[in-house]
Amino acid sequence: MALILGIDSSTQSTKALLVDADSGEVVEARAAAHPPGTEVDPRTWLSAVDEATDGLLERADAVAVAGQQHGMVTLDESGAPVRDALLWNDTRSADAAVELIEEMGGPQACADAIGSVLVASFTSAKLRWLRDHEPENAARVARVLLPHDYVSLHLGADGTEPFTDRGDASGTGYFATAAGEWRPDLLEQALGHGADLPRLVAPGRAAGTTRSGAAIAGGTGDNMGAALGMALEPGDVLVSIGTSGVASAISSVPVADGSGVVTGFADASGGFLPMVTTMNAAGILDLQARWLGVDHDELAALALQSAPGAGGVTFVPYYGGERTPNRPDAVGTWTGLTPATTRADLARAAYEALLCSLADAVDRLVAATGETPQRVLMVGGATKSAAVRELAPAVLGCPVVLPPPGEYVALGAARQAAWALAGTTEPPTWSAAETTVLEADPTPHVREVYADLRDRTESWTTHTATATEGTR
Repeated sequence: MALILGIDSSTQSTKALLVDADSGEVVEARAAAHPPGTEVDPRTWLSAVDEATDGLLERADAVAVAGQQHGMVTLDESGAPVRDALLWNDTRSADAAVELIEEMGGPQACADAIGSVLVASFTSAKLRWLRDHEPENAARVARVLLPHDYVSLHLGADGTEPFTDRGDASGTGYFATAAGEWRPDLLEQALGHGADLPRLVAPGRAAGTTRSGAAIAGGTGDNMGAALGMALEPGDVLVSIGTSGVASAISSVPVADGSGVVTGFADASGGFLPMVTTMNAAGILDLQARWLGVDHDELAALALQSAPGAGGVTFVPYYGGERTPNRPDAVGTWTGLTPATTRADLARAAYEALLCSLADAVDRLVAATGETPQRVLMVGGATKSAAVRELAPAVLGCPVVLPPPGEYVALGAARQAAWALAGTTEPPTWSAAETTVLEADPTPHVREVYADLRDRTESWTTHTATATEGTR
């Protein structure tokens, strides 16, 4: 029996799955935590992957790493980190993104060049921030990698040159997604000088071997890994509720949305993965549980005691700024609080705001691709919540397919490793897991109230920014 190892190097932890290459059955699973924060020493990821794969890597015939997208890993001439990595959810580069878009000729020109309109998350925006705020560090940068590239390189045999795939590369801001090639000129424009980039590995191909002699695939970004792990097909829309909220779909053609709502990524199998991402997702529920002094099960039970509309309470949950809509300086805004407001109303409002934000993401994805969803699937740790399960089909206004719990990013990496090991033209087909279909009566009025507040807070933000500008 051939065994393969799929690794998910995420924002919060490293997860490793040892998998049967023929059936996709998980043989063993391990995990190791990452430090918190949006600025992290990337060497801690290497310690975590060593811990999570100890005893597994030696048993694997092939391995692949899927990792958090966009993060900036800068290395000097000796291969040592120049500074701590800036992660996707670090928003200090918001102004840098705006500046780069202007230099590229505006939002549509930016989307035409790289498939997406830059936001603070993208690596190139972080490189521009580095150039402007830490020029001495910027001058020392000899190579730029993504988080999954850095972990993959650590696993590679001595002498392995850095490598990546088109999926994760498409989130850097210096990769022509439609053409499938690097744009070194855009990296130089962002950083102020040239730097080495990892070589691109074709879908389903091995990049080399590990120190133990196993084949190592090109790896990919976490969202691309999840799509591969779930074997998504055209017509599927996947909604993921994790640290971020994501709505994505498989497409055979690239997307270049000049509005900036849809990011036109590549996928891990030769196609494209248009995506709408929110910065605030499961953390909305974490914060609400903390405020109410309950655990997540109790929060869900409270929420289900309230009626649709949460007794008139609603809010936009942009606590840490937001990416969709692009409001990096936004804050959470509540409305409808009265003396009659209950703890149950506050709990339900949190779930409804989270799901309305995700419903907006699905609507925008559908509008940009022109594809009517055949299925809406939902994954992520928050789907364990009874309130998410009951309210999701009501807020989204359609049945929701709930796959069984699983580490789909790591499973996608494992499927990529199996593909590289087999050397076939298509990834292996594994038996589909049984799913649960969630249904409920739609509650369109919940979304209408949310949309009204969302649009009003945008006008408030614009007005405040204009007024502030006028006092300078």
